[in-house]
Amino acid sequence: MDLKSIRLFLFDMDGTIYLGNKLFLFVPELLKTIRAQGKHYLFMTNNSSKNIDGYVEKLCKMGIDSVKEDFVNSTTVTAEYIKKHLAGKKLYVLGTKALKEAFIAEGIDVYEDYDSAVEGVVMGFDTELTFKKLDDVSRLLTEKDIPYIATNPDYVCPTEYGFVPDCGSIADALFNATGKRPLFIGKPEPEMPLYAIERTHKVDPLVSRENTLVIGDRLYTDIACGINAGIKSMLVLSGETTKQMAEESKFRPDITVSDCSVILDAIK
Repeated sequence: MDLKSIRLFLFDMDGTIYLGNKLFLFVPELLKTIRAQGKHYLFMTNNSSKNIDGYVEKLCKMGIDSVKEDFVNSTTVTAEYIKKHLAGKKLYVLGTKALKEAFIAEGIDVYEDYDSAVEGVVMGFDTELTFKKLDDVSRLLTEKDIPYIATNPDYVCPTEYGFVPDCGSIADALFNATGKRPLFIGKPEPEMPLYAIERTHKVDPLVSRENTLVIGDRLYTDIACGINAGIKSMLVLSGETTKQMAEESKFRPDITVSDCSVILDAIK
Protein backbone atom coordinates (compact mmCIF):
# COMPACT_ATOMS: atom_id res chain seq x y z
CA MET A 1 0.00 0.00 0.00
CA ASP A 2 1.23 3.49 -0.88
CA LEU A 3 0.58 5.24 2.43
CA LYS A 4 1.85 8.53 1.04
CA SER A 5 -1.23 8.66 -1.23
CA ILE A 6 -3.66 8.59 1.70
CA ARG A 7 -5.33 11.96 2.42
CA LEU A 8 -7.73 10.94 5.20
CA PHE A 9 -6.68 8.64 8.05
CA LEU A 10 -9.55 7.28 10.16
CA PHE A 11 -8.06 6.05 13.42
CA ASP A 12 -9.80 3.75 15.84
CA MET A 13 -8.83 4.72 19.39
CA ASP A 14 -8.76 1.93 22.00
CA GLY A 15 -5.99 -0.47 21.02
CA THR A 16 -4.90 1.67 18.08
CA ILE A 17 -3.55 4.99 19.39
CA TYR A 18 -3.67 4.10 23.08
CA LEU A 19 -4.43 1.32 25.56
CA GLY A 20 -6.56 2.42 28.49
CA ASN A 21 -4.88 5.65 29.59
CA LYS A 22 -1.51 4.90 27.96
CA LEU A 23 -0.83 6.72 24.69
CA PHE A 24 1.52 4.98 22.27
CA LEU A 25 4.75 7.01 22.12
CA PHE A 26 4.79 7.58 18.35
CA VAL A 27 1.27 9.04 18.17
CA PRO A 28 2.03 12.77 18.76
CA GLU A 29 4.61 12.89 15.97
CA LEU A 30 2.37 10.87 13.65
CA LEU A 31 -0.58 13.23 14.05
CA LYS A 32 1.59 16.34 13.67
CA THR A 33 3.17 14.93 10.51
CA ILE A 34 -0.21 14.18 8.91
CA ARG A 35 -1.43 17.72 9.54
CA ALA A 36 1.91 19.28 8.49
CA GLN A 37 1.54 17.58 5.09
CA GLY A 38 -1.91 19.11 4.57
CA LYS A 39 -3.63 15.78 5.11
CA HIS A 40 -6.39 14.89 7.55
CA TYR A 41 -7.17 12.51 10.38
CA LEU A 42 -10.27 11.76 12.43
CA PHE A 43 -10.72 9.55 15.46
CA MET A 44 -13.47 7.03 14.76
CA THR A 45 -14.63 5.00 17.73
CA ASN A 46 -17.41 2.58 18.59
CA ASN A 47 -17.06 3.41 22.29
CA SER A 48 -20.29 5.11 23.35
CA SER A 49 -19.48 5.25 27.07
CA LYS A 50 -18.10 8.78 26.78
CA ASN A 51 -19.39 11.82 24.96
CA ILE A 52 -17.04 13.58 22.56
CA ASP A 53 -16.15 16.13 25.24
CA GLY A 54 -14.86 13.20 27.29
CA TYR A 55 -12.61 12.08 24.46
CA VAL A 56 -11.29 15.61 23.92
CA GLU A 57 -10.44 15.77 27.63
CA LYS A 58 -8.84 12.32 27.61
CA LEU A 59 -6.57 13.07 24.65
CA CYS A 60 -5.65 16.48 26.04
CA LYS A 61 -4.55 14.80 29.28
CA MET A 62 -2.40 12.51 27.14
CA GLY A 63 -0.80 15.50 25.43
CA ILE A 64 -2.84 15.47 22.20
CA ASP A 65 -4.58 18.78 21.49
CA SER A 66 -7.96 17.99 19.96
CA VAL A 67 -11.40 19.47 19.37
CA LYS A 68 -14.86 17.96 18.90
CA GLU A 69 -14.51 18.13 15.13
CA ASP A 70 -11.67 15.57 15.31
CA PHE A 71 -14.09 12.78 16.28
CA VAL A 72 -16.75 10.55 14.80
CA ASN A 73 -18.34 8.10 17.23
CA SER A 74 -21.10 5.51 17.36
CA THR A 75 -23.23 7.78 19.55
CA THR A 76 -23.50 10.36 16.77
CA VAL A 77 -24.36 7.77 14.13
CA THR A 78 -26.89 6.03 16.43
CA ALA A 79 -28.58 9.35 17.23
CA GLU A 80 -28.91 10.04 13.49
CA TYR A 81 -30.47 6.58 13.00
CA ILE A 82 -32.94 7.19 15.84
CA LYS A 83 -33.99 10.56 14.46
CA LYS A 84 -34.51 9.03 11.03
CA HIS A 85 -36.23 5.75 11.95
CA LEU A 86 -37.53 6.07 15.53
CA ALA A 87 -38.41 9.76 15.71
CA GLY A 88 -40.70 10.65 18.61
CA LYS A 89 -40.55 7.20 20.25
CA LYS A 90 -40.01 6.75 23.98
CA LEU A 91 -36.72 4.87 24.31
CA TYR A 92 -35.21 3.05 27.27
CA VAL A 93 -31.45 3.67 27.11
CA LEU A 94 -29.09 1.12 28.64
CA GLY A 95 -25.92 3.19 28.71
CA THR A 96 -23.83 5.72 30.55
CA LYS A 97 -24.96 9.12 31.70
CA ALA A 98 -22.91 10.60 28.86
CA LEU A 99 -24.78 8.54 26.25
CA LYS A 100 -28.16 9.56 27.66
CA GLU A 101 -27.15 13.22 27.75
CA ALA A 102 -26.00 13.06 24.12
CA PHE A 103 -29.36 11.59 23.06
CA ILE A 104 -31.35 14.12 25.09
CA ALA A 105 -29.37 16.94 23.43
CA GLU A 106 -30.59 15.55 20.09
CA GLY A 107 -34.22 15.72 21.23
CA ILE A 108 -34.57 11.98 21.88
CA ASP A 109 -37.09 10.93 24.57
CA VAL A 110 -34.92 8.95 27.02
CA TYR A 111 -36.23 6.65 29.77
CA GLU A 112 -34.04 5.30 32.59
CA ASP A 113 -36.60 3.10 34.35
CA TYR A 114 -38.96 0.34 33.25
CA ASP A 115 -42.20 1.83 31.99
CA SER A 116 -45.00 0.26 29.98
CA ALA A 117 -44.96 3.36 27.76
CA VAL A 118 -41.46 2.56 26.44
CA GLU A 119 -41.49 1.99 22.67
CA GLY A 120 -37.92 0.88 22.05
CA VAL A 121 -34.59 -0.05 23.62
CA VAL A 122 -31.17 1.43 22.84
CA MET A 123 -27.99 -0.04 24.30
CA GLY A 124 -24.42 1.24 24.39
CA PHE A 125 -21.11 0.31 25.98
CA ASP A 126 -22.11 0.84 29.61
CA THR A 127 -19.28 1.35 32.10
CA GLU A 128 -21.99 2.14 34.67
CA LEU A 129 -23.88 -1.13 34.17
CA THR A 130 -26.16 -2.33 36.97
CA PHE A 131 -28.36 -5.38 37.39
CA LYS A 132 -31.39 -3.09 37.43
CA LYS A 133 -30.65 -2.03 33.84
CA LEU A 134 -30.33 -5.66 32.74
CA ASP A 135 -33.56 -6.50 34.54
CA ASP A 136 -35.42 -3.54 32.99
CA VAL A 137 -34.31 -4.40 29.46
CA SER A 138 -34.96 -8.13 29.88
CA ARG A 139 -38.50 -7.35 31.00
CA LEU A 140 -39.13 -4.90 28.15
CA LEU A 141 -37.79 -7.27 25.49
CA THR A 142 -39.71 -10.22 26.92
CA GLU A 143 -43.04 -8.43 27.30
CA LYS A 144 -42.93 -6.32 24.13
CA ASP A 145 -42.08 -6.63 20.45
CA ILE A 146 -40.31 -3.28 20.13
CA PRO A 147 -37.31 -1.90 18.22
CA TYR A 148 -34.00 -2.84 19.86
CA ILE A 149 -30.77 -1.24 18.69
CA ALA A 150 -27.19 -1.01 19.97
CA THR A 151 -24.38 1.40 19.30
CA ASN A 152 -21.70 -1.23 18.56
CA PRO A 153 -21.06 -4.99 18.45
CA ASP A 154 -17.59 -5.01 20.10
CA TYR A 155 -17.22 -7.95 22.48
CA VAL A 156 -14.40 -6.42 24.53
CA CYS A 157 -12.79 -3.06 25.19
CA PRO A 158 -8.99 -3.15 25.60
CA THR A 159 -7.36 -1.88 28.80
CA GLU A 160 -3.78 -1.61 30.07
CA TYR A 161 -4.13 -5.05 31.67
CA GLY A 162 -6.26 -6.90 29.09
CA PHE A 163 -9.94 -6.50 28.26
CA VAL A 164 -13.36 -5.77 29.76
CA PRO A 165 -16.79 -6.78 28.35
CA ASP A 166 -18.10 -4.32 25.76
CA CYS A 167 -21.54 -3.78 24.24
CA GLY A 168 -21.53 -6.99 22.18
CA SER A 169 -20.92 -9.14 25.25
CA ILE A 170 -23.80 -7.53 27.12
CA ALA A 171 -25.99 -8.03 24.03
CA ASP A 172 -25.11 -11.75 24.14
CA ALA A 173 -26.10 -11.91 27.82
CA LEU A 174 -29.46 -10.29 27.02
CA PHE A 175 -29.94 -12.68 24.10
CA ASN A 176 -29.47 -15.61 26.48
CA ALA A 177 -32.21 -14.12 28.67
CA THR A 178 -34.67 -12.91 26.02
CA GLY A 179 -33.85 -14.62 22.73
CA LYS A 180 -33.59 -11.20 21.05
CA ARG A 181 -30.62 -9.49 19.41
CA PRO A 182 -30.23 -5.79 18.63
CA LEU A 183 -29.65 -4.07 15.33
CA PHE A 184 -26.08 -2.78 15.63
CA ILE A 185 -25.45 0.71 14.23
CA GLY A 186 -21.71 1.44 14.58
CA LYS A 187 -18.77 -0.35 13.00
CA PRO A 188 -18.78 -2.70 11.05
CA GLU A 189 -21.62 -0.84 9.35
CA PRO A 190 -20.29 1.67 6.79
CA GLU A 191 -22.03 4.81 8.09
CA MET A 192 -19.17 6.18 10.20
CA PRO A 193 -16.41 6.21 7.55
CA LEU A 194 -18.79 7.41 4.85
CA TYR A 195 -19.94 10.22 7.13
CA ALA A 196 -16.29 11.08 7.86
CA ILE A 197 -15.40 11.17 4.16
CA GLU A 198 -18.39 13.34 3.31
CA ARG A 199 -17.59 15.78 6.10
CA THR A 200 -13.89 16.04 5.21
CA HIS A 201 -14.60 16.32 1.47
CA LYS A 202 -16.40 19.60 2.19
CA VAL A 203 -13.13 21.19 3.35
CA ASP A 204 -10.84 19.22 1.01
CA PRO A 205 -12.43 18.18 -2.31
CA LEU A 206 -9.46 15.87 -2.98
CA VAL A 207 -10.59 13.49 -0.22
CA SER A 208 -12.43 10.43 -1.55
CA ARG A 209 -13.01 6.77 -0.80
CA GLU A 210 -9.97 5.94 -2.89
CA ASN A 211 -7.54 7.87 -0.67
CA THR A 212 -9.09 7.16 2.73
CA LEU A 213 -7.73 4.56 5.15
CA VAL A 214 -9.43 2.95 8.17
CA ILE A 215 -6.93 1.93 10.85
CA GLY A 216 -7.96 -0.30 13.75
CA ASP A 217 -7.22 -3.30 15.95
CA ARG A 218 -10.47 -5.25 15.49
CA LEU A 219 -11.19 -7.44 12.49
CA TYR A 220 -14.95 -7.75 12.94
CA THR A 221 -15.54 -4.01 13.47
CA ASP A 222 -12.72 -1.82 12.11
CA ILE A 223 -11.59 -3.94 9.18
CA ALA A 224 -15.10 -5.13 8.31
CA CYS A 225 -16.22 -1.50 8.40
CA GLY A 226 -13.60 -0.49 5.85
CA ILE A 227 -14.56 -3.40 3.63
CA ASN A 228 -18.28 -2.59 3.90
CA ALA A 229 -17.60 1.06 3.05
CA GLY A 230 -15.46 0.14 0.05
CA ILE A 231 -12.30 1.81 1.38
CA LYS A 232 -8.80 0.66 2.33
CA SER A 233 -8.13 -0.81 5.77
CA MET A 234 -5.08 -1.38 7.98
CA LEU A 235 -5.06 -3.85 10.86
CA VAL A 236 -2.78 -3.07 13.80
CA LEU A 237 -1.72 -5.81 16.21
CA SER A 238 -1.45 -3.41 19.15
CA GLY A 239 -4.89 -4.14 20.60
CA GLU A 240 -7.39 -6.99 20.48
CA THR A 241 -6.26 -8.96 17.43
CA THR A 242 -3.32 -11.36 17.40
CA LYS A 243 -1.40 -12.48 14.32
CA GLN A 244 -3.06 -15.91 14.53
CA MET A 245 -6.53 -14.37 14.74
CA ALA A 246 -5.75 -12.29 11.66
CA GLU A 247 -4.56 -15.31 9.69
CA GLU A 248 -7.71 -17.27 10.55
CA SER A 249 -10.22 -14.46 9.97
CA LYS A 250 -12.54 -14.08 6.99
CA PHE A 251 -11.98 -10.32 7.17
CA ARG A 252 -8.93 -9.42 5.12
CA PRO A 253 -7.34 -5.99 5.63
CA ASP A 254 -5.32 -4.41 2.85
CA ILE A 255 -2.31 -4.41 5.17
CA THR A 256 -1.45 -5.79 8.62
CA VAL A 257 1.20 -4.10 10.78
CA SER A 258 2.45 -4.20 14.37
CA ASP A 259 1.24 -0.67 15.15
CA CYS A 260 0.62 2.77 13.61
CA SER A 261 4.27 3.76 13.74
CA VAL A 262 4.50 2.12 10.30
CA ILE A 263 2.43 5.02 8.93
CA LEU A 264 4.84 7.57 10.41
CA ASP A 265 7.84 5.79 8.92
CA ALA A 266 6.17 5.70 5.51
CA ILE A 267 5.01 9.31 5.25
CA LYS A 268 7.94 11.14 6.86
